[in-house]
Amino acid sequence: MALALVLDGRKREDAARLAGMDRQALRDWVHRYDVSGIAGLADRHGGGVAPRLSAGQAAEAVGWMQAGPDVAVDKVVRWRCADIQARAAELFGVGLHERSVGKLLHRLGFSRACACQATSACCTCRPTAPN
Repeated sequence: MALALVLDGRKREDAARLAGMDRQALRDWVHRYDVSGIAGLADRHGGGVAPRLSAGQAAEAVGWMQAGPDVAVDKVVRWRCADIQARAAELFGVGLHERSVGKLLHRLGFSRACACQATSACCTCRPTAPN
């Protein structure tokens, strides 16, 4: 409605007030309309930050997380976020924050307490339901 008022010749300030919106927001709409027409008024999403691990790297990480650590090589008996962080840096040359590792584990269907999939029946690090 405010954009129609501007196109009809009203001042932007008056059009914004009549439409109950901020003058700056209307100004942005007018500029977008001038550049791209009606299509310019559609919501634009930036897409966010690209994932640090490619789909192939994530699939490879799932494989070695499911297999579990090799005590002789990895020097741990179960994966922690810090261990996964170090392994990803070593294998893929990708620097991840521990919190990012936790988010990755969640997105891949793993428990944050351990690197076993949440659907796994063999998980020994999660408490079992009381009888």
